Amino acid sequence: MNKDLREIRYLERLCLEQAELSSLDLTRIGLLKVAEDCRAAADAMEASLPRLGPVAGAIQALRLSVGRA
Repeated sequence: MNKDLREIRYLERLCLEQAELSSLDLTRIGLLKVAEDCRAAADAMEASLPRLGPVAGAIQALRLSVGRA
């Protein structure tokens, strides 16, 4: 599941970056909606992960942020 979570977060960031570069309003709006959907899906996945202690949770968050899980 961590790989899926990383891929969804990556897609969210990619859509946000492309939306910033887009010169067409319709394209920008579509990319922002996809990014919003990715964020919601990732948040739901994170909520379903087993709860860890504060130190273990911090380590897990650090691993996700650098791309290792």
